[in-house]
This record gives sequence, C-alpha cells and structure tokens, in this order.
Amino acid sequence: MIAGFIGFLAGQVLALLLIALGAALAHYPGGLGAIGRSLAPPWWANAMGLVGVWCGFAAAIFYAYREGRLSPWPHQWRPRRSDVGYVVLGVAAQFVIDAAYAPFHFKSLSRPVNHLFQSAHGLGFALVALLTTFVAPFFEEWLFRGVIFRAVAEGTPGSRRRAVALAVVASAALFALAHGEPLQFFGLFALGALLALVAWRTRRLVPSYLAHASFNAVALVAVVAQRASHS
Repeated sequence: MIAGFIGFLAGQVLALLLIALGAALAHYPGGLGAIGRSLAPPWWANAMGLVGVWCGFAAAIFYAYREGRLSPWPHQWRPRRSDVGYVVLGVAAQFVIDAAYAPFHFKSLSRPVNHLFQSAHGLGFALVALLTTFVAPFFEEWLFRGVIFRAVAEGTPGSRRRAVALAVVASAALFALAHGEPLQFFGLFALGALLALVAWRTRRLVPSYLAHASFNAVALVAVVAQRASHS
C-alpha cells in the first residue's frame, strides 16, 4: 500500500516534468504555470500528464510484485466469454451514479471531462479518448485492485470478511482521492468499491477492467454527443 502511494507521488512528479518538457518543446506561452492555470490545457499536456502518472503506477506495481511478496492472481488478465456482462455493469454504474448526482444540479460536475477534452480535436481527441477509456483503466485496475486492494485484504489479520471490507473501503477511497476531484469523490468511491468487489469475486482483473472501461466510455460518448449538438 505504501509502495502504491509512493508510486502515485512519483507519477505526479514525472507528469509535471513531462508537461514542462512538452511546454518547452512547443514554446507554450507562460510554460508549465500557464498550463496549470488553464481551464482547457492543450491535449498533448493532458496526454503527457497521464503517461507520467501511469509510469509511477507501473513502478509501484513492479515493486509490489518484486519486493512486496505479492503474487499476481492466476490468469488475472485472461479474458473469458462471460466477461462481456461486466461491460453492461460498467455502463449501468455510470447511469446509476449520474442519477444519484442529478438532484443536486452540480454545474461543475463535468469539469474533469471538459478539462481533458475541451482543447482536443481530430487525432488529439482520438488519442486522449483512447488513453482515458482503455489505457487508464488498465493501470488503475492493476494498482488499486490488483495491488492495493489485495495487499489490504490478504495482509490484514483477523476475520477475512473484515479484512475484505477494509480493503474495499481503503482501495476505493484511495482510488477516488487519486483523481483529485472533490465533487466527484463519492461517485468515484462507489465505483471503486464496486470494482473491488468484482475483482475479489472473480479473482481476476479483466472483469473490473471491462466495467471500468465501459464506465469511462459512457462519459466519452456524452462528450461526443455534446460536441455534435453544438456543431
């Protein structure tokens, strides 16, 4: 769990370094500071930031397996035909969470998605869409469910049920906090808890990955539909 936290921090630092490098190469006016203050940063900055964070995640995963005495689940990345049902679960989870937020009429609820896609067009939009829909869930599932959840569930002494419950709460809370969006915290926590239960039930990461990717895909479709309506 500590390795995951350190990997996250290292990823944040690397993300800033990569964005700063991109700003220097592109001669972006104002450099890194201007990008950080922008409500619609350039798509390449978002992409480079994501890659930096995932490098930190990958380092944490590698350390957990090599030094943390955590063995991967057998066939954790092997798909099965029955896994298609988890795509439906992810889509349903997005609609349920959206419905839970609907009565509050939060105007800035879509800010994180707009922050990622607002300045992206053409190939840039396609790249960011690919990274956020398919690549992000891969690294996040491996770290938060494949490492952090399992480390707590399998390393907490006492009742197995209590250990799993603690692991669900801890991994879901860290998953939500890692996104850095206070308004979305409870929705992300609920999603993280659901994905942890899926991973624990199946002892694989493909089901939670598919649910996570389809959850993100619904948000992407909403962005595309919004753009189409304004074109």
